[in-house]
Amino acid sequence: MSSDQPQTETNAITACTISRDVQNFDLLIEDMETALGEAWGDLSFSEALAFFQQDEAKSLEFVAIALDAQDEDNLSQMGEIITQAKAVGIKIILIAEDVTPAVLHNLLRQGADEFIPYPLPEQELQAAIDRLRIQGSEMAAPQPATLKSDNNCDGAVVVCHGLAGGVGTTTLAVNLAWEIAERTSGDRPRVCLIDLDLQHGSVATYLDLPRREAVAELLSETESLDDDLFAQALVTYQDKLQVFTAPSEMLPMEFVGPEDVQRLINMARCHFDFVVIDLPRTLVQWSETVLSMAHLYFAVLELDMRSAQNALRLKRALQSEDLPFEKLRFALNRAPKFTDLSGKSRVKRLAESLGISIDIQLPDGGKTILQSCDHGQPLAAAAPKSALRKEIGKLAQSLHELGKNETEAA
Repeated sequence: MSSDQPQTETNAITACTISRDVQNFDLLIEDMETALGEAWGDLSFSEALAFFQQDEAKSLEFVAIALDAQDEDNLSQMGEIITQAKAVGIKIILIAEDVTPAVLHNLLRQGADEFIPYPLPEQELQAAIDRLRIQGSEMAAPQPATLKSDNNCDGAVVVCHGLAGGVGTTTLAVNLAWEIAERTSGDRPRVCLIDLDLQHGSVATYLDLPRREAVAELLSETESLDDDLFAQALVTYQDKLQVFTAPSEMLPMEFVGPEDVQRLINMARCHFDFVVIDLPRTLVQWSETVLSMAHLYFAVLELDMRSAQNALRLKRALQSEDLPFEKLRFALNRAPKFTDLSGKSRVKRLAESLGISIDIQLPDGGKTILQSCDHGQPLAAAAPKSALRKEIGKLAQSLHELGKNETEAA
């Protein structure tokens, strides 16, 4: 129910607004009434903390926390509200006006599910509610995969390796795997996403998936790896994508050796048409194994000096060991726009100075990418119109068609 109308016994409260004063957000009041009729209430920040301790709170579907610049001093209190709401299974929509990006990032990190700027765009609150309901129906505890092996070990291995921190390697790996999986016809292609960053792997975070204890157990005893053990370590994302997450605890990079990684990748190839691997930045003793098994090896970089220097160092390292440097396909993230002639010239000079070919240029996705990662959703769900999503989709489509043609030829 709205804050200025009495509650009737027949109206079950399914949502609440939480704010310093809801009258400061009149458009939110209108949209809540449109979406929920009288089935909502209003709470202050202090009232919310007390309410979450009551049994009635468990019946709430979501809360909409509305804040503006004056509320930034109450960041700790809002963080506590989010924590307590998540503890009783309540979804959270942030409605923010004139709030700094740092504050929004902090609150999203603490568990907020959706963010909408104020004034509210038309129909955006209803769209956010619909997304929360879809997530609720789809995100029952993920089940271990059921595998069907054709034992021919012919799945394509696609590797993503970042040449510097923060260049978007995991974003590319996650969304490329999902875009390929989205192009499923019947039960093909089957796609597996493997996170081999044993210390800082964040694929599970980007897809809001649990990390199974079976992962570390499998990696410690790959000699006994079989279909059942592999299936127990996988987590299913929306019935289309199988994910081998990083371990729940940080492990030393030498925890696994070349033979372990080879067994894992071969097992994945037996079961899946595409195996997408997110690698750590660090070169380790089994990096050569992954490179040799890769059909496509995307080296992700940005248009900056650190990426250029690391690309040159990687090139020298591979060539000095007679390793297949020609397998690398350089993917430039946050590439200049088509109309940025100066930026295009810089890209050309970078490629010429390094003696490489930059085969893929991905546009800057902006803040929507951070929000997508924080919400645990691929771009196809969080920002379907994103230019970055469209480019990754084109890449996925070319890989899908290539795999389809090879299958038909065989």
